[in-house]
Amino acid sequence: MVDDLTEATARELVAGQQEGTFSAREVLAAHLERIERDNPVVNAIVTLDREGAEQAAAAADEAAVRRRAAGVPLAPLHGVPISFKDTHATAGLRTTYGSPLHADDVPATDDEVVRRAQAAGAVRVGKTNVPEFAAGSHTFNEVFGATHNPYAIGRTAGGSSGGAAAALAARFQPVADGSDMGGSLRNPAAMCNVVGLRPTPGLVPEPTTGVVFSPLAVSGPMGRTVDDVSLLLSVLAGPHRDDPLSHHGDRPGAATVTTADLCGLRVAWAPTLGGRIPVERQVLDVLEPAVKVFAELGAHVEDTCLDLDGSDEAFRTLRAAEFDLLWGDRLAVQPDAFKADLAWNIRQGQRHTGRDVLQAFAEVTRLQRAAHEFFDEYDVLLAPVSQVAPFPVEQAWPTDVDGIALHTYLDWMAASYLLTPLGVPAISVPAGFTPDGLPIGLQVVTRARTDSTLLGIAAAFEAATGHGRCAPRLPEVLS
Repeated sequence: MVDDLTEATARELVAGQQEGTFSAREVLAAHLERIERDNPVVNAIVTLDREGAEQAAAAADEAAVRRRAAGVPLAPLHGVPISFKDTHATAGLRTTYGSPLHADDVPATDDEVVRRAQAAGAVRVGKTNVPEFAAGSHTFNEVFGATHNPYAIGRTAGGSSGGAAAALAARFQPVADGSDMGGSLRNPAAMCNVVGLRPTPGLVPEPTTGVVFSPLAVSGPMGRTVDDVSLLLSVLAGPHRDDPLSHHGDRPGAATVTTADLCGLRVAWAPTLGGRIPVERQVLDVLEPAVKVFAELGAHVEDTCLDLDGSDEAFRTLRAAEFDLLWGDRLAVQPDAFKADLAWNIRQGQRHTGRDVLQAFAEVTRLQRAAHEFFDEYDVLLAPVSQVAPFPVEQAWPTDVDGIALHTYLDWMAASYLLTPLGVPAISVPAGFTPDGLPIGLQVVTRARTDSTLLGIAAAFEAATGHGRCAPRLPEVLS
């Protein structure tokens, strides 16, 4: 067992409590000390519920005594501290969506991912920062300001689950919930040297969303290890009566993830997604050796890409239409209440016709069928997660990639969002660092509803490389 409880995995924390080596209160105290010391600079956790967390930890210790006496195992996340994404409603605890419009909102009920995590024993500590309404892959807003990358204070932590990724990297918690439409789980994980899984749509239910049939947005798990991500997914996944698209799928069990044998694996490597995206040279310099690891482990690697024609337009159309549905009426009444990029995206949706939206759904259908055919030939697709390394926190979004101009706040996220319409699971795994010490992630993708298979492949790469074990040196940064 590790000496520093904040360096422990979620699975180690539960095992230690099961054995009586330490208590939930000791686990919480160690993490609260880290938060108190480092969060003022990182700004990952934006609402802290110390009193509620201490009460929950005390209750967890009482439950642990009873369970051990009865010979009953502890719950999968017993006593594990977690702060939830500030777009996931938490009963009795402020949920702002990163927007001044909701700066003082306190929900009466929990979102399903929050409910399931707490039902599995997790101790709620607070909320993690997001961009305004989770729109964009750089975490800053007018309510709380920007989240900094623990590996490089002054650089972005990505987004929209940027606060969650930074909290993991800074050792404020071992697991985190996130959500992903165009890369919001994958992008911050890559930028903060942690693991983020966009699961197959429907595996983690969305019973409270107003657009349950949308193929874009999903909730999912984050952690510092693939095994912890698998553990959290086992808790969050499974059908819900109010989400007609939810399913059992390839749901992992609570047991330790089985590391895959990569010998003979058919791997497609698409560094620019078939020439569709520009990628910084410093990103590719990290990813190219990472891809060679697959070959060294016995996989057959080929430079190729699946069919992504039409994915860009389909994603942008459906995203904009959904944004218009969610916030268009409010924007009409309060045109200055939204950040400029989000307001632009909402207005894009107002221009789309019903035919445009149905055409986008038709294109998604074609793309998903083409993806099924592709994964008949290849087992895995490898690609960049982000086209750029973490950039200065003052910059709203990158305006170019190695001199190639970008024109909207979405352009630099295409490495992730072009894969979203395919309905496949995709995971970001730590792949190494630039010469300046900036984290880079590798995106690993498999066929729809093969999430456990994907986790096993990611675990094999993780075991062979160990990049995720490199912690940030925050005490020196802050001294």
